[in-house]
Amino acid sequence: MTINDQHCQVLIIGAGPSGLMMAAQLLRYGVQPVIIDSRLGPTDHSKALAVQARSLEIYRQMGIVDKVLNGGIKGKGIAFYRDGEPGAQLLYGNVNNLDTLYPFILMYPQSANERTLLEYLTLNCCPVYWNTTLTSVSQTSNIATVKLQSDGRSQTLTTDWLIGADGSHSTVRKSLNIPFEGDTYKSLFYLIDGKIADKDAGELIQVHLSDKGLAGFFPMPEQGYYRIIGNMPDSFSDDSNELQLADVLPSLNSIVGKEVIIDDCRWLITYKLHHRMAGQFRQGCTFLIGDAAHIHSPVGGQGMNTGLQDAYNLAWKLAYVIQNKASERILDSYAAERMPVARQLLKTTDRAFKAAMSTNWAAGFFKKHLMTRLLNFAWKREKVREFFIRTVSQTGINYRDSKLNLHLSQAKKIQAGDRLPCLIIHDEKRNQQTDLHQWCAKPGFTLIVMGKVIEEELFKIAKWLTQNHNGYINFYYLPPSAKNQPVFDAFEIGKNRHRSILIRPDMHIGFLNDAIDLDRMDAYMRDVVGMS
Repeated sequence: MTINDQHCQVLIIGAGPSGLMMAAQLLRYGVQPVIIDSRLGPTDHSKALAVQARSLEIYRQMGIVDKVLNGGIKGKGIAFYRDGEPGAQLLYGNVNNLDTLYPFILMYPQSANERTLLEYLTLNCCPVYWNTTLTSVSQTSNIATVKLQSDGRSQTLTTDWLIGADGSHSTVRKSLNIPFEGDTYKSLFYLIDGKIADKDAGELIQVHLSDKGLAGFFPMPEQGYYRIIGNMPDSFSDDSNELQLADVLPSLNSIVGKEVIIDDCRWLITYKLHHRMAGQFRQGCTFLIGDAAHIHSPVGGQGMNTGLQDAYNLAWKLAYVIQNKASERILDSYAAERMPVARQLLKTTDRAFKAAMSTNWAAGFFKKHLMTRLLNFAWKREKVREFFIRTVSQTGINYRDSKLNLHLSQAKKIQAGDRLPCLIIHDEKRNQQTDLHQWCAKPGFTLIVMGKVIEEELFKIAKWLTQNHNGYINFYYLPPSAKNQPVFDAFEIGKNRHRSILIRPDMHIGFLNDAIDLDRMDAYMRDVVGMS
């Protein structure tokens, strides 16, 4: 397929999860991007497997979460083993106050995520131009020029905005000389997709630790099949790309402490792990998202999910700028919000990975004699359980330090910049149960007013929205009631008090006020967000 246009508004390089999500989110806002990939088409093989709660919330907002859930298998916790002996179990089921509909890790391979997003693009008449390779990038202050090659033919294309979603070896990043600082871990790792003879895929992720390394067993949607990730001995040559299952099994068996019999090996690869981060997430009219911006160890299943959130954060801002609804300065908030997330993720996953892989005597003593006791002791503490799952699920990520927020409330628990909690509510108007995230399903900002408000005041708010912000602020009213008291408690709303909450399109709270002050909200949309 040939790109007929010589210029486009948005060009996305890379049709992996991040690039596809970027395209899908832009389509939600009426922006038609061009997306290319050097591959011949989508692949059935991919390293990422875990889909976290925050990503499932995004899929729900897009209307495709049921397809994802039906195609995956729920991992409801993590079981640790030491030299084959059972250790601590971190179960999600006994954790309260998670305020998400998805208190689990969904095992749904990256390839399946890509196909689901591709289907979304197809339904919205947005093709992917496969077998199209980016060879170079140059840019001025307001336009990027790219050279592409497809089927032996070269083409030059200009674009107002360029999105580098082309992975860890990003041509976009390299062409713009953006540094990608970090390091490569020493060990050679393997990945196996196979059926284990004496196992049925259960609901727990299994992590085996020993002095020889680690191995993780991740249940896959087909019964009895697992994705197995482990390390070869450091003495093993890392220049062989033709390893057979028989070469890997001795190392795996030594870590697990018993013989692992794999009946059907569908896929086996070896690879090195890296931890790196780009020095910039934006340069001029070019943005980096996903692995082009940051890569890290697979600890916690964070990589693919972080890339999806990069796209989710950037797309609505870019769409508003393209449609002249917002000032270009809103785009500065992408790097300001996402770089600290990537930096913290690199820091925590690197520490956890090095601790798991360490072979010194202190680490060995800890893993053998103390780790199980410490994990079991800590997991009995509700705050520890909640913190762990919020971190892994990425529902705990906030942008409180972002300049895109305005907090005018005495509330301490939930503040501007936080992800909107998914709290169950009783919709008085429709007399039915729903939740706050469902109220944010439509593209755009969402205004939620809580507290007792007279009809005349509600009419005034509706008139203000129509005259000043018609089309990109959706409005809901939640009056006090016994059924909704838990929501009022969560937002610390006392008797005869109010909250006005403006939720950003990415379901983070942008504005939180203890009063219904339309002038303040106007000023926020105009001066903070930059909406015109």
